[in-house]
Amino acid sequence: MTKVREIDLRSDTVTQPDEPMRLAMSRADVGDDVLDRDPTMRALEDRAAELLGVDAALWVPSATMGNLVALMIHLRRGDRFIAPRGAHVLDDELGAPAWLAGGMPEAVDWGDWPGRMPVESVRQAARSGPYYTLRTTLLCLENTHNAAGGTVTPPDEHAKLVANARDVGLRVHLDGARLWNASVALSVPPAALTVGVDTVQVCLSKGLGAPMGGLVGGTPSFVDEARRVRKMLGGGVRQGGIVAAAGLVALDRIQDVAKDHTNATKLAAGLKNLGWEVDEPETNIVLASTPDIDATLTGLRRVGVLGLPIGRSVRFTLHRDIRPKDINEVLSRVAKLHS
Repeated sequence: MTKVREIDLRSDTVTQPDEPMRLAMSRADVGDDVLDRDPTMRALEDRAAELLGVDAALWVPSATMGNLVALMIHLRRGDRFIAPRGAHVLDDELGAPAWLAGGMPEAVDWGDWPGRMPVESVRQAARSGPYYTLRTTLLCLENTHNAAGGTVTPPDEHAKLVANARDVGLRVHLDGARLWNASVALSVPPAALTVGVDTVQVCLSKGLGAPMGGLVGGTPSFVDEARRVRKMLGGGVRQGGIVAAAGLVALDRIQDVAKDHTNATKLAAGLKNLGWEVDEPETNIVLASTPDIDATLTGLRRVGVLGLPIGRSVRFTLHRDIRPKDINEVLSRVAKLHS
């Protein structure tokens, strides 16, 4: 019996580096990044800093490490940090912000729009009390918000959140793992979505096709300290130019994520026509709710469609290895589940 070709929509991290990216990696100019700095790594960091509107940036092996590095620098043991409910730093980083950075996490409920915190909630969460109560020192934003379905925070709302955080004495870290998607969806440069933050993290292996890596950015003094913390966590690399070259190619492809957004819209519309309850996607993530998540995922696997559970919804994430014909095939297979 011929095995059904699987269509993997679990994440935009499942992409395969294409030939141009592999060629760039094979030809990279390299050096020992721990001892002398790798020239290709430096070029990637400089370019990323310019794109993000920050003074300096540092390559990290993963976006999760980028968040952790930032939080370890921002937080003192016992400091509370706040983030929107369902944020990656709260739910998907194995408790490292508490375990390793020493922070006390607090989720802030969304307002009228999934993934977005009301300004008033930020001010309330930053409340102060007697010396023996928790001290809130950091606001963590996420754009796009993964668990909310890839929702976007526009520049004006971002600016209000940052301004109010500043007003109540909070530093601001932006988890921008999919900031490229937000940038393209809003037709604004990435730097328009980082205004006022102390630090920002972005991912190169989500959506852009790099095999690994992300960047964390901020002031030169922050990056100097981040380099030390990265080494402490085992993230110092030697001839890192090989993977940095992939990152440079990835940054040439930011606008390509628009195709993923189009495919997400097409998939959502098709699932709705099949009777699924689906949120309208803003970027490349489609959330489809189901009364029995385990049974639904099992059925999807049986027809060769892979997704991930988020609460009572299946998350389908569109990426650069998925073509419009694949969406047609997914819908055809899903239709068989109801026949």
